[in-house]
Amino acid sequence: MSEREKLKAVIDRLPEYKIAYIANLIFSIEKTDIEEIEPDEWDLKMIEEARANNDGSAVSFEELLEREGLTYADL
Repeated sequence: MSEREKLKAVIDRLPEYKIAYIANLIFSIEKTDIEEIEPDEWDLKMIEEARANNDGSAVSFEELLEREGLTYADL
């Protein structure tokens, strides 16, 4: 299923009063002219570093607190 088809399915499930919000958002996006540019040398370096430092795994906030020896009360 394409992104367009998924979006249409979500919109079809929304109640009418929420459609106005979605419509206004889409109309705003449609009017926005976003320039797409190719990444330069610096961008490519940052992307490479990020990939090297990130294995794609994630931890929950609770697990991070535990790892660091913290609790919610410490925050």
